[in-house]
Formats: sequence, C-alpha cells, structure tokens
Amino acid sequence: MQIRQAVLDDYEALCALDSVAATSSERRSRIRDWVMSSRCYVVPEKNGVLVAYGVLTDDFFDQAFIQIVMVSREYQRQGFGAAMVSQLKSIKRGSKLFGSTNLSNRPMQMLFAKLGFRISGYIDNLDDGDPEIIFYHPPE
Repeated sequence: MQIRQAVLDDYEALCALDSVAATSSERRSRIRDWVMSSRCYVVPEKNGVLVAYGVLTDDFFDQAFIQIVMVSREYQRQGFGAAMVSQLKSIKRGSKLFGSTNLSNRPMQMLFAKLGFRISGYIDNLDDGDPEIIFYHPPE
C-alpha cells in the first residue's frame, strides 16, 4: 500500500470520500487548507480511487497531532486506517504524537490502542454528549 502526500488534484476525491464534507462547506474548506499546507496524505487504491486520507498537524500545543483519519465507508476495516496512522507516526517531527477521537468512535479507539497509543485525557463540550478522547503515542 502506497501512501503519498495529497495534491490539489485530489481535492474533489477527498471531499467525496469524507462523510462530513457532503454537507459541510467548512469541512471542504478545511480539506483544501490541509492539502495546500502539505499536511494531508492519501491512500490511492489500484484503480486510482482514493480510499483514505489522514492529516498530521503540529497545532496541538506545538506537538504532532493526527487531526483526522478518514476511510471511505466501503474500504473500512481493511487496514487502510492502520496504514495511515503508521505512516503519520513515521513522518512526525519531534518525539511526541497525539491524536483524538470521540467516545462514540469505538473502531478508532481500538485502532489507536492496537498501534500502541494510550489514553491521555478527555475534552468535554466539543460535540454535545460525545466527549473527545485524547490519545498519546510514547517515543519509540
């Protein structure tokens, strides 16, 4: 599986695979910003269709942070999310890496745990009734 940095030509495909972008102009704008700032990475399938993307930032208290990992619904649970998180781990700057997911997102919680992340804390009040769990990956 080859993961590469996203380019502007990927924008429409990224918006198509993102489950939030269909109804959110704000998300579509964020995707464009992530691509333009060279923070977005994609997993293309053999037929050229983008099946997943991930974003690595350093905006979380100046630490590396996995902003999002999104896998197209028809490609979930096939290893694309794990490959993306592993890729982002390998290219981060600094020794610390954080990520987060909602309390309701059990698959992402299990993925973080499988890849050696530990729970570091919680943030309430981002999504009503669905706290955000912060995960930390210790230096290797």
